[in-house]
Amino acid sequence: MNDQAFTFQTLHPDTIMDALFEQGIRVDSGLTPLNSYENRVYQFQDEDRRRFVVKFYRPQRWSAEQIQEEHQFALDLVADDVPVAAPLKFNNQTLLTHLGFYFAVFPSLGGRQFEADNIDQMEWVARYLGRIHQTGQKSAFTARPGIGIQEYLLEPRQVFETSTLIPSGLKAQFLTATDGLINAVIPRWDNNVQTLRLHGDCHAGNILWRDGPLFVDLDDARMGPAIQDLWMLLNGDKAEQRMQLETIIEAYEEFSSFDSDEIALIEPLRAMRFVYYLAWLIRRWDDPAFPRNFPWLTGEDYWRNQISTFIEQVKVLQEPPLQLTPMY
Repeated sequence: MNDQAFTFQTLHPDTIMDALFEQGIRVDSGLTPLNSYENRVYQFQDEDRRRFVVKFYRPQRWSAEQIQEEHQFALDLVADDVPVAAPLKFNNQTLLTHLGFYFAVFPSLGGRQFEADNIDQMEWVARYLGRIHQTGQKSAFTARPGIGIQEYLLEPRQVFETSTLIPSGLKAQFLTATDGLINAVIPRWDNNVQTLRLHGDCHAGNILWRDGPLFVDLDDARMGPAIQDLWMLLNGDKAEQRMQLETIIEAYEEFSSFDSDEIALIEPLRAMRFVYYLAWLIRRWDDPAFPRNFPWLTGEDYWRNQISTFIEQVKVLQEPPLQLTPMY
């Protein structure tokens, strides 16, 4: 796959409609782009006024086997009555191809935004996360990578070292801050933690509300500890996060058991996400969508702020993890 395909420069509206026509779908509306930087996702209506979403996967990111594992996980969840957006089958296949692109078609399932500060909605989401993990434990991903130090810290560190986006006058300081963060995370990471198939990116933006939660975008599904799908729901100060976590775990355990030792992984996972996200932005900079939507990445103030963020996160990692209220 050439660089132009990597940045979607060869993915034109006619290409998308031809790909859908090959599957027997006639587009009878415009293609409305949905918010996605990693892939290209469009909503449309067919000639029978049915609404769909088509997702074109970024070339060179996932293999066919890795995408098929994502799809199978979604289908497994649907079979277990978990509300997720799962791909449709065409000739018994969910992963489709056109001109070298992998793509999939989903039903368009609307909903309003999940209210992250609504404790009732949070309880409901936590129950379904327990059910997602109940399904996730039934089998394992074998092609998709897991969450770990190598992919989330060490490989991004190499990206930073060779990047020209980081201002030269700040690069040594930034790399020093990165090394400090990596060195703080490694002793706090548990390589022996039990892993399972996860949503992987379960923040509020990937949860819709339609008389209950609807989970979308399993693109980052991978093997990892259960806490990965819980910690991104937390917000506010430590006291608020402790209360939220207690609420989440209580509801979660209606369907899946939770190892409280995993709470100590919240801040390491947060630090790993900081580092991985920055490397992701740098890796995607050749895609015109990224300079257009993240122009501050070329400014020195941004990188100074990241240095401060990394240093502060080291301090947080040195503090005791969240403690749940003792039960008597």
